[in-house]
Amino acid sequence: MLGGISIWQLLIVLGIIILIFGTKKLRNVGTDIGGAVKGFKSAMNEEDKDKKDDASQRQVRHDDEGQTYDVKAGQRDTAEQERKEPK
Repeated sequence: MLGGISIWQLLIVLGIIILIFGTKKLRNVGTDIGGAVKGFKSAMNEEDKDKKDDASQRQVRHDDEGQTYDVKAGQRDTAEQERKEPK
């Protein structure tokens, strides 16, 4: 069987573990391990989802290449107009 370990030996080891820890503590450990596995799986799914979202955000279209706006040039033009035309 499993490298020389029979089913009876596994049952004896399981019985000793139950006697030492008790069923309630083993149930809590099982619940904690199950919750950890679920959390890990959901985190991995969220990571895959984030990667897909990042890929879609990287696609930028520039249809209107001729219409650009230079903020500094706009500020200079406005400042020059204010100097020429006092209020």
